[in-house]
Amino acid sequence: MIQKVLIANRGEIALRIIRACREMGIKTLAVYSEADVQSLHVQLADEAICIGGPRSSDSYLRADRIISAAEIADVDAIHPGYGFLSENAKFAEQCESCNIKFIGPKSKSIRIMGDKAIAKDTVRKAGVSIVPGSDGPVENETEAVKVARKIGYPVIIKAVAGGGGRGMRIAHNDVSFAKEFHVARNEAEKAFGNGAVYIEKYIEKPRHIEFQILADSHGKVLHLGERDCSVQRRHQKLIEESPSPFLNADLRKKMGKAAVKAAEAAEYQNAGTIEFLVDAKGNFYFIEMNTRIQVEHPVTEEVTGIDLVKQQISIANGDKLGFDQSDIKFEKHAIECRINAEDPARNFTPSPGTISLYYPPGGFGVRVDSHAYSGYAIPPYYDSMIGKLICFGPTRKVALQRSYRALSEYLVRGIKTTIPLHKAIMSDPVFIEGKATTAYMEDFMSRTPTDLF
Repeated sequence: MIQKVLIANRGEIALRIIRACREMGIKTLAVYSEADVQSLHVQLADEAICIGGPRSSDSYLRADRIISAAEIADVDAIHPGYGFLSENAKFAEQCESCNIKFIGPKSKSIRIMGDKAIAKDTVRKAGVSIVPGSDGPVENETEAVKVARKIGYPVIIKAVAGGGGRGMRIAHNDVSFAKEFHVARNEAEKAFGNGAVYIEKYIEKPRHIEFQILADSHGKVLHLGERDCSVQRRHQKLIEESPSPFLNADLRKKMGKAAVKAAEAAEYQNAGTIEFLVDAKGNFYFIEMNTRIQVEHPVTEEVTGIDLVKQQISIANGDKLGFDQSDIKFEKHAIECRINAEDPARNFTPSPGTISLYYPPGGFGVRVDSHAYSGYAIPPYYDSMIGKLICFGPTRKVALQRSYRALSEYLVRGIKTTIPLHKAIMSDPVFIEGKATTAYMEDFMSRTPTDLF
């Protein structure tokens, strides 16, 4: 039985894991960088160990120091959260070899789904539709151009080891392809240490819809419905909601079955997310699997009433899922706004600094997951997200109204945030009508005065 968990992360997800562990009677160990000594997860965990300097490369990405802390503190398991080492197969393997449970999938599944070319081939063999493209990484520009011409422009060049929008470039013809191909490879090499790229048909103005998966070690794989993540900037999600305003019951059923097939093909265990692009006609294509808990997991929790982090821990403990697909009900609508320390009026420039006043909203149907507080100094070394606002109700209309109200109450002083941007989006007719695609933010920013932010 898991009795003590090391949390190999920081910020709001570290707090989220601490809370789940505490409710389950499990002790927690926080690891932290020198920049995070005043962070809430350090203060609220049962124990805390500093593992290095402020930069991620000196702390949260140091697998050796995390494993050492786990052994010193005699923990049973490590929860990686999201980002950092959460999708690192080697780290999962190290945990396994040290007899420490990795609260996530097996290293084999991370390797299969972590390489996008292998992932696509795996799900294609399982009968899940994929976006037309190269069979795997392309070796050089000459080969890549041939693929692009065969599938037809526009195409998107993607890093095999990519994520977060890095190593992704769109080309509309041979001339632009030559430039973007090399830019994508250079970005990929710098970001991931792997410059390999593959080519896909670029689907213009699709929906980005993902399905939440839970799979235990006894062969049961379920989906917990979808999240619509179409509101993005530079492939970074800003708003997520469930259910999608685009899907009907028939399409939801088909996509849910495809998501389960994809997870089964990877022999997946624990929580994960199958991501699809959906065109205007309802055709859907697998693009990748995230082999970890997602930033936007609270949306699914509020719609289904299932605590995903507790489920992760139970699955890692060897427990069977205590419900079937037919037991999962979608009885609410939920919307999540990512609150980032950025200035939308200045091209989303990061805004690190000290928060002089922090007052989160509350009331019926409002949830805030955040590690911020008055007097908290935001370090410049990490992701700019300081919180997530999740609002929910019986209908999408109620969730929208509640989101606008909560955003109006959310006070953060001393830094710039995306709160005014989200408030403007919640009152935008295109978003209200549920018509947002992945092209939405570019259009919204072009027609919205920046003084609203």
